[in-house]
This record gives sequence, C-alpha cells and structure tokens, in this order.
Amino acid sequence: MSGVREELRDALADERRIPRPPEPAAMVIFGASGDLTARKLVPALYDLAAARRLPMGFAVVGVSRTKMSHEQFRQRLRGSLERHRAGGFSEEVWESFSRSIFYLPGDSRRPETYGELRGLLERLDAGRGTGGNRIFYLASSPSLFSPTVERLGEAGMSREGGGSYVRLVVEKPFGRDLESARRLNADLLRHFREDQIYRIDHYLGKETVQNILALRFANGIFEPVWNQHYVDHVQITVAEDIGIEGRGAFYEEAGALRDIVQNHMMQLLCLTAMEPPVAFDAEPVRDEKVKVLSAVRPIPEERVEEVAVRGQYGSGWIWGEEVRAYREEEGVAPDSATETYAALKLYVDNWRWAGVPFYVRTGKRLPKKVTEIAIRFKPTPHTPFARAAGAEPNVLVIRIQPEEGVSLKIGAKIPGSGFEVGSVNMDLLYGTAFLEEVPEAYQRLLLDLMLGDATLFIRADEAEAAWSILDPVLRAWSGAEDVPVYPAGSWGPAEADDLLRRDGRGWRRP
Repeated sequence: MSGVREELRDALADERRIPRPPEPAAMVIFGASGDLTARKLVPALYDLAAARRLPMGFAVVGVSRTKMSHEQFRQRLRGSLERHRAGGFSEEVWESFSRSIFYLPGDSRRPETYGELRGLLERLDAGRGTGGNRIFYLASSPSLFSPTVERLGEAGMSREGGGSYVRLVVEKPFGRDLESARRLNADLLRHFREDQIYRIDHYLGKETVQNILALRFANGIFEPVWNQHYVDHVQITVAEDIGIEGRGAFYEEAGALRDIVQNHMMQLLCLTAMEPPVAFDAEPVRDEKVKVLSAVRPIPEERVEEVAVRGQYGSGWIWGEEVRAYREEEGVAPDSATETYAALKLYVDNWRWAGVPFYVRTGKRLPKKVTEIAIRFKPTPHTPFARAAGAEPNVLVIRIQPEEGVSLKIGAKIPGSGFEVGSVNMDLLYGTAFLEEVPEAYQRLLLDLMLGDATLFIRADEAEAAWSILDPVLRAWSGAEDVPVYPAGSWGPAEADDLLRRDGRGWRRP
C-alpha cells in the first residue's frame, strides 16, 4: 500500500507541475513596426511557441502606418529574431509560428482602421480558432495611448461578450507626472474596466525580481530580521555602462527619474519593503505594494536638495574606450540640463521600517552594468574578538543583473593561528544552481497576460502613488538650469557621495 501511496503522491505532484494552458486569443499589437515588437514581444512569443506554451488557436496582428503585406511583416520579424535573439533559431518552430502572424496597415487614430481590424479579427476567429478573445497591446508612442483606447471604445471593441475576454496592455511610461498619469488612467477607465487593464513593467518579469518575494517569505530565517531592529539601511542600484544609444530625443523628454526611478526602482523598493501578502495573487500582492508607496515619506519641494541628487555624464572612458559627453550626443541640446543620474534617500514610515533609509541610485555611463538590492544589517553590539577589524557588518545582496544570484556577507575566522575575523561571501548563482533555462521577462509576462494573471502587472493606484512621491523632485529639477557633471566611467557626481556621507555611510561598490 505504501508503494501505491507514493505513486499517487508523485502523480499528483506531476499534475501540479503541468502548467495551465492559456485560452485561444488574438493579440493585436499597435505600433508593430517599432523596436519593442521586433526585439522583445515577437521573440518572447517565439520562445513560448518553441516551448509549446501558446494555445493552438492563436494569432498576432500587427498594426502600424507602415505599408507592408503579411509576408513582408513576417520576414521583417524573422530577420530581427535571427539578429537579436540570444538562443538558436529553429526553422521548424518559425514555420509553424509565422503562420499565426498577420499585419494591418492603418493609422490608430482613424476610426476606419478599426472597422478593418474588426473584419480581420472575425476572419481569424473562423480560420485560426481564436475564439473571440482579444488582447490589445499598446506598443506605440505614449501620445497615442489615449486616442487608441478611445477608438477601441467607440468601435465597441472593449466590450466582452459570449464568454470571451478583452484585455488591454499598456507599456510604460504611465504618464509623465502625477497629473498626466491620472488623465491617462481616466482615459483608460472610460472604456475598459481596471481588471481588463495590464500595465506592464518588464522588470517584474525578471526571475530574480520575483525571487525577492521567495527569498523573504519562503525562508523563515530572513523575515524575523527584515525590519528596523536589525537593518541599518538598504541600497538599490540600477547602473548602466552604456549611454543613451541614439535615443537623444527620447531621453531629453524623459531623464533618469522618469525612465528608471518612477517605475523599475519603485517596484524594487516595494518588493523589498512590503508586508507578506495573504496569498500570491494579484490583488493581495498589489495591495501590499500600494501600502509601501503610501508610507514613503513625502518630499517637500523646498527640501529636495537634502534628499535627492542628479547628475549628467561628461566625457570619459568606459572599458578602455573614450566616450563623449551627454551634451555631445545626437538629439541632445548643447545646454541640456536633463539628468542621466539620479539618487534619492527615501524613508518608509511604517512600523517595520521606521528610521531605516532606502538609498536608490541609477545612472548611465557608470563603470559597469549592474542591478542589485543590498540590505546592510546593523553591526553586532559587541565583539569578543580582538582582531575583528576586517569583518564588516552583514550584507545581503540580491543581484538582478547581469549575474543573477544572492550573496550573503558574513564574518568568518581567517585561517591561521590566533583569532582574526574577516568578511567572506556565501554566493548563490542561479545559472549554476538551477538546470532550467531562465525565461526572458516578456516571456513570463505575456504568458501571465494570456492566463489572466495580473499579479506582476501594475494597478492604477500603484502607478499614481509612485508619481506622487517623485512629483516634487520633478518640479524642483525642472526649474534648475545647472546639473552636476560626472565623468563617464565614474560612479556619479560627488554630491551623491555626500548624500550618504552626511549619514556616516557610503555607497557600496558592486
């Protein structure tokens, strides 16, 4: 009997590991001729097709103003796949997947485009078995988000019926400030329900970002010390060694605060600081994230200089190559005051984190590409070892890129006579610890989207709460003409070091 029970247990475990297949659907991508579609969305869908995770009834419909046929669109995407996809290319997978790709030339601002789109989708329902399910993906310029949604609503394409679903995907940025974010959310909610809207931040699709929650809430040793009694401070770093990569016009409008801090870094802050959700489901997880953002101490506009630093890269050297200054980049004004570096000191004023500073920084043309969260614990109250000068306080580092993993710095005895203590790292590298290949972020998020799981997507109040924190900083910086310049290849302006030095701390060197 015990053998039967073991076989039954194993069978049930195998059944739990079998992923639930998504329902048939047609995914309409507005802005389909852009880089996002070619570099991220279609490669992710191709990988899902290779893993047999797409439904049998599936279709991709690209919509943009560029004149192309179905076949020309497919060949364009194939070329991009072969150039940019890290893994190998399978002719067999492409042959099968490409039959689900279609294209409609049209202006998303013109009502007649939606009549043509409706006709194509109805033909795909009949020919591809897409079942009336619709996913509308806004991969176009943010200025087209509201007009596209309005046209979808006017055409009756936001309404669900007959057991089918309609979902809307909105790429970041979710507005340019709090006021524009509220206007965008109001425009979306005029035609779609909140549970139909999926605001996507690809950082939340990264396995290491999701593992922050697993590290905290699946291991009993961390949660008891994850609070102001034991944590001295937290540092969140998103550093890039590249410049603006030919996106001068975009970056002049965005800057580091809008491009990285408002979305990616606020999400990392939330996952680090949030309380345990009652379940790993969309609403409990997002409720806890909103609570964190609501608890962040407001920054008075007149005191921004005390807690926020910006900078702009000058010329310098990266990996032995001389690079030009930001103001010398194409599309950048010669007197630009746009920040390519931003650092802030934030406080989460709640019971768990009272008095613990969260230092966040991001910048371009820094010495290396790295994204990490470093939790520095308080030192021991007393050490009995006379020669413990080399031992630093414990630091838990969650590395998100480029080498995903977790590192814990601990004190250990140095081999030899006597009792000298030094710091050593205990490292977990995901690449060697797990045999499974780590999926790309968009692969995970697109699958969750098709399954209707909104856990890793952003809710309206969450987006607005993040903007409310940074709005005073944006206003203060918008009126300033001078911005500190840091040499390319350095870790940012000296003012950023002062931000921590005033507290008796220093930035960690990744």
